[in-house]
Amino acid sequence: MHVSPQTLATFVLAVHLAIIAFNVFGLVVVPLGRWAGWSFVRGFWWRLAHLGSLTVVALQAILGQSCFLTLWQASLEARADAGEPPPLIATWVNAILFWPLPLWVFGLAYVAVFLYALWLWRWVPPRRPSWLGATS
Repeated sequence: MHVSPQTLATFVLAVHLAIIAFNVFGLVVVPLGRWAGWSFVRGFWWRLAHLGSLTVVALQAILGQSCFLTLWQASLEARADAGEPPPLIATWVNAILFWPLPLWVFGLAYVAVFLYALWLWRWVPPRRPSWLGATS
């Protein structure tokens, strides 16, 4: 079975979009959940995954690197047949996600978002798992 580079590029874009949605979701729902009393916002593992994801984004920004998913998608799109245009929805999503701004602007924003996520970790601390000495 052969999967075209354009199909793979679209799949990478979908994964990228899902990760971005996860990161934005966490940044919004944690303070909202604290206010509303939602216990799931203190879940250790999803909060750790959220902070870890934002750590990767911030480190790439500090190092002046583009996101590896962006680079992978661009590489796949470059290998795609000229006669195989990307799906229309992929074109729209690309237009929303990829802004023509200098990398340093994104770097500044990503570091600020990471610092906000660290603050959320302190302001709305996750429950510690029992193996870390959680107190029930």
